[in-house]
Amino acid sequence: MALDTLTGSTTEGVLHALAHPGDDEVEALDAWWRANNYLTIGQIYLQGNPLLREQLSSEHIKPRLLGHWGTSPGLSFIYAHVSRVIRHTGQEAIYLAGPGHGGPALVAASYLEGSYTETYPRVTQDEAGLLRLFRQFSSPGGIPSHVSVTTPGSIHEGGELGYVLVHAFGAVMDNPSLLAIAVVGDGEAETGPLEGSWKGVSFLNPARDGAVLPILHLNGAKIAGPTVLGRKDPEEVRSLLRGHGYDVLEVEGDDLPGMHLRFAAVLAEAYGKIRAIQEAARGGDWDGTRPRWPMIVLRSPKGWTGPEEIDGVRVTGTWRSHQVPLSGVKGNDEHLAILETWLRSYRPEELFDADGAPTELVRRANPTGDLRMSASPHANGGLLTKDLDLPDFRDYALEVPRPAQVKAESTRQLGALLRDVYVRNDDRFRLFCPDETNSNRLGAVFEASDRAFMEQVTSDDLAIGRDGRVMEVLSEHNCHGWLEGYTLTGRHGMFATYEAFAMVSASQTVQHGKWLEEATHLPWRAKVPSLNILLTSTAWRNDHNGFSHQGPGLIQVALTQRQDVSRVYLPPDANTLLSVADHCLRSRSYINLLVIDKQPQLQWLTMDEAIEHCRRGAGTWDWAGNEDGADDPDIVLACAGDVVTMETVAAAQILKERLPQLRTRVVNVVDLMTLLRPRDHSHGMSPTYFTELFTDDTDVVFAFHGFPGAIHQLVHGRPDADRFRVRGFIEEGTTTTPFDMVVRNRTSRYHLVMDAINNAKRTPRGATELKAWCEQKLAEHAAYVVEHLEDMPEVRDWSLGDWAERG
Repeated sequence: MALDTLTGSTTEGVLHALAHPGDDEVEALDAWWRANNYLTIGQIYLQGNPLLREQLSSEHIKPRLLGHWGTSPGLSFIYAHVSRVIRHTGQEAIYLAGPGHGGPALVAASYLEGSYTETYPRVTQDEAGLLRLFRQFSSPGGIPSHVSVTTPGSIHEGGELGYVLVHAFGAVMDNPSLLAIAVVGDGEAETGPLEGSWKGVSFLNPARDGAVLPILHLNGAKIAGPTVLGRKDPEEVRSLLRGHGYDVLEVEGDDLPGMHLRFAAVLAEAYGKIRAIQEAARGGDWDGTRPRWPMIVLRSPKGWTGPEEIDGVRVTGTWRSHQVPLSGVKGNDEHLAILETWLRSYRPEELFDADGAPTELVRRANPTGDLRMSASPHANGGLLTKDLDLPDFRDYALEVPRPAQVKAESTRQLGALLRDVYVRNDDRFRLFCPDETNSNRLGAVFEASDRAFMEQVTSDDLAIGRDGRVMEVLSEHNCHGWLEGYTLTGRHGMFATYEAFAMVSASQTVQHGKWLEEATHLPWRAKVPSLNILLTSTAWRNDHNGFSHQGPGLIQVALTQRQDVSRVYLPPDANTLLSVADHCLRSRSYINLLVIDKQPQLQWLTMDEAIEHCRRGAGTWDWAGNEDGADDPDIVLACAGDVVTMETVAAAQILKERLPQLRTRVVNVVDLMTLLRPRDHSHGMSPTYFTELFTDDTDVVFAFHGFPGAIHQLVHGRPDADRFRVRGFIEEGTTTTPFDMVVRNRTSRYHLVMDAINNAKRTPRGATELKAWCEQKLAEHAAYVVEHLEDMPEVRDWSLGDWAERG
């Protein structure tokens, strides 16, 4: 029976029972915990004799001992007690292990709950299955040592420390029935992302969202020394966490059964406070102030229940228990005996029956069905995903009668689309942005939703309040991590940020990509909504911020992801952006990177043209070149990115006007991955179409939004790849004019014209004079911007004019 159905004295009765477990419950709790510890050690050490049916010998020990013991007993202790709360209340919960290197404990938990065997039928609940469970751990062809994507019930690997709370908070947003248990390791608590993520309570609405219960597990040590919070005076730790807004509850010790009794009481208190907060908010008895959510500080020894000393040196309670306390077991009879004594201390004969299955005493501690945390549908979010109700993106089209006549802020059109996505999807879509929603021209979303904020609101604040669902916090880590937790539990969203500062959270992008990649190989993992990242305020247009705000590095990061995960889109205008965004919001299990500036820019394509262009991923803009029906051009001018597209088309116009004998083709690329071969990426264009665009032997001058090397990487293996001459961002930046940025990076229209002349198949009469003219124009520009503090009118006000007639 779920606690939601209980009221008054009945609720008090359930909470009282939770706080005061009887002897039978404590016996089952302790048995389950002992079984988990036994399985954890078995995974690290054993390749034979899984139930100690005979005396342990060296041949039973793995040749390589890998894994982490120190945090594991604490993780399984918490797991056992949360499962008891679930059994009493019917609460839906997921478990996120911040110290994810405690992987064997969570694998063991899934095995004891039966979900591991349901997911991997070969790992049976008998002696043979136990042996498979042990042998596969940290072994070739097996599973990693972390709480990885292969672990049922996991949405958080914990390999790169610091993200457990952001994933937990993202998981419960718009998910009112869910409780996320987030175990924070005290080594993890030293990381920058984790320090910033305590602020999640300032954005959580108890009426609409679920709850996060952080459990700071202070076992005092990390891999090779003490932890900061573990050594701090407890009052300092309490003050720190209270300052973040938490109601701090504490448990400390290693005595048994005392720790079971004390932790059960504190967990019941925390759960009761969570339910009281939610019931008040959902029942109308709430004044709107931010609740003081509970959290638990658990102090228990590192390596709890392991060998106290080895070779006369203290191990339990120290950093020495972090990984493999007995690292030299094979061939060391004394260590082998210690290991056997350690394993037998859990009394496995009470925990596993004659066949090797968990006994009834152990199974009694498990919840049932989907309430088992390792079987929760919330941890396999694709099972719960509902498609977004998307408006027709064509309704937001800009009218483009001719290319380069209309100027508009392209992302403003996307903002209008996202506004209506909010209206149609008030329970499964959010925008995450580091205080830049208006700056990035997405402010139309505030017509549909305020910013979420649970702290004080003043009369000076605009579009901000407790019922808001636009997520703004000045932390790329929080925004990225919240979106990850949100999508992994089945909802949809977008992370929008300044391009340069996407690198702050770039390693999160990498880690999420690895998760999605591994999930594609697991048929039981349902596809989840894609991680959509919009980069604006790009490297080419930061007129006042300067060099610090100029860096297209996330494109390079995305290119390193495997082909079935990563996509990079460089829409040159509003209509292509809308087409791409619609595709990305509908997609599953990708990382979609969309890069476009927020400043007013020339518009190129009608909506119909944009849709076809995006469908192909790249195409020839016949109206921009002057091939005049020739079989092959003398030069191909290619481009990918909004600013460099303008420079490319402008360069083509110069060539039309001043060197019309040179046959020029203009190719624009919107889907960067189409440049790859089909064997290298599912979006790779066919060899036939690649030849149709770029020929097999004509030189290509390619103007690229990002670092030039990316294009060379992408066209590797294409016909005569050395013919691609790439211009792009070469780390030249400062506070300057827009055109001066392309000049500094040698990607201006004048540089492109000179490149075209230098690399064309033939050199028509007048080429020398045109090159000299380009040099003169660059000199004029250098003097003009210093004198007038803006670009030359012929550049600033450039448009195609009559050259833009569509054929």
